[in-house]
Amino acid sequence: MRQFLLIPLVLLCSGTAPAQTAAKPAATNLDALMARALQRREIDRKTLGDYILDEVETFEVLGPGGAPLTRLRREYSWFVRDGIHVRSPVKYEGVPIPEADRRAYEEKWIHSEEGRRKYRTERDEKRAKEGKGPAMGVPPINEPRFIAESYFMDFKFEPGNYYLAGREQLDGHDVLRIDYFPTHLFDDDEKESKEPSKGSKEPSKKAKDRDQQLDDDINRKMNKTAQVTLWVDPAIHQIVKYTFDNVWLDFLPAAWLVRIDDIRASMEMHQPFPNVWLPRAIRMHAGVTLATGLLQLTYSRTFSNYRRADVTTRITVPKRGTR
Repeated sequence: MRQFLLIPLVLLCSGTAPAQTAAKPAATNLDALMARALQRREIDRKTLGDYILDEVETFEVLGPGGAPLTRLRREYSWFVRDGIHVRSPVKYEGVPIPEADRRAYEEKWIHSEEGRRKYRTERDEKRAKEGKGPAMGVPPINEPRFIAESYFMDFKFEPGNYYLAGREQLDGHDVLRIDYFPTHLFDDDEKESKEPSKGSKEPSKKAKDRDQQLDDDINRKMNKTAQVTLWVDPAIHQIVKYTFDNVWLDFLPAAWLVRIDDIRASMEMHQPFPNVWLPRAIRMHAGVTLATGLLQLTYSRTFSNYRRADVTTRITVPKRGTR
């Protein structure tokens, strides 16, 4: 989850305090449903690596009074080269990307992916030498980047923290609306010391302890205020959509300089093929108050035109005597 939080809108994500009207049914039934839904979610995540897709990315900043300050729209197409899922730019602001620029972007992307794979390989080898198993919540070595970014909310199964909010219709599916109040959503799965970069001075133990204490305090408060709403199809244990909302982030550093008024994030799934559920859209919104006034930030990524990543070519050999 932390990888995707690098996007400015998601860096600030948290959740609302538990609603008093949520009804909690028999814990065993709802917990069993969510346990199977999260298992199904992992199956969906692994299935996504078998496909390539087209992507549209948009970003907009509105200033005081709704005046547009920044807008961008970028279109990409994904393909596989030498076992690596490559994000290739197609258009920026409706203008086709020149061939040379597109090739340069792809090469830079491949180089970056090779570096990520090398790091993950060394990480897993180090853990194996130390007698440790795979790190929980850490993407596998060959996982395409868009998968980790699509599944930016790394839900953990927390029995007793799910509340039935009602039944609804969503995209023609009868779904349950479930409020989830996590207690460990922002916890680090494993705290490992990081090697200082070359030429940098290693921080003192006191500084490390101070930074770790600050990080733990922020995580604790974000867990305390977090709420996630999920729409689950109980017939197939499929999470169709989830949202992540917040109304209180005053505990974040520099709150005196930047006030976070509103944070929302959502992820929607759909069925491009029978019985195959894949991400359709990620949407985020933030309201931020600065000394100059209110800013509204909106970010989205939509995924379409899914197709199998493997490409087969059929060769027909003409019969002798034909042209």
